[in-house]
Amino acid sequence: MSKRYFACVYGGANERIASQHKEKIEELGKLIASNGFSLVYGAGATGCMGAVARGVKENGGFVMGISPDFISDFEDIFDCDNKVMVDTMAERKTLMEKHADVFFIAPGGIGTMDEFFQVLTLKYLKRIDVPIVVINLDGFYDTLIALIKDLVKQGAVTEKIHKLYDVITDVNEDTIVPILKEIIG
Repeated sequence: MSKRYFACVYGGANERIASQHKEKIEELGKLIASNGFSLVYGAGATGCMGAVARGVKENGGFVMGISPDFISDFEDIFDCDNKVMVDTMAERKTLMEKHADVFFIAPGGIGTMDEFFQVLTLKYLKRIDVPIVVINLDGFYDTLIALIKDLVKQGAVTEKIHKLYDVITDVNEDTIVPILKEIIG
């Protein structure tokens, strides 16, 4: 049996995220599925989370959603092919990290930042070695990138941090497919 490759997408479930961002993240889902990858993510049905899941599912891909039981008090859950319910946010992140062959950081809020900084820290500490790709649509993450640069300037982290993640400013075949193809080899 051949290996199933998973793209982990972190992104907000908030419907107030700009519609053009959700459209691009749905395109990411289409590219994930059409390039033979499955999706692992936080199981949300709205915002960027819902958009990526729809993109994968509508293009014949496999969707694994991992969510703590209480999250349904805050957001709707997507009709995933495999829905894994856990007790805590920490368990959710651990399971997503376990499956991920690549991390895409879509527009999102504090939960997305938590997830991004966790995988960035794990990569810095050599606990994981997979690509981390920040999707900086329309400058969404300019302040985040500036913060990391300032942390280097202030001596809080080393310059090496910049080599641990990539930043793309658009989602299309030219930006996403090479990342996925390099993983498959």
